[in-house]
Amino acid sequence: GIGEGKREREREREREQSEFGEKMPRNYTGTYQLVHQENFEEYLKALDINVALRKLVCLLKPVKEVEQTGDHMIIRTITSLRNYVMEFDVGVEFEENLGPIDGRTCQEMHAEGAVAKQVFQKKE
Repeated sequence: GIGEGKREREREREREQSEFGEKMPRNYTGTYQLVHQENFEEYLKALDINVALRKLVCLLKPVKEVEQTGDHMIIRTITSLRNYVMEFDVGVEFEENLGPIDGRTCQEMHAEGAVAKQVFQKKE
């Protein structure tokens, strides 16, 4: 019945718990293609990205290659302009090197009132 699928998902989530009782992230390993984005230029503007780079970035159709081993993530963003790699452990604060993008490094980025949505679809 309908409830069986829900119970199976709950059992699967329980199996994903680590020895410390924390939920392990779903495995996102794969290649993803941008399908569409909403309000991305306004989001970049709020992050103080210069106008020329904003316009260029909004034209790109990036591919994301995600490699996940447990809590360790490597996300490669592949575009015709330049490639960018972000590596981190889920739940652990890290410094992101935005050098390939605009020369900055950061641990947090806040963009009050600016929300962007990018939708990627996993390639088969």
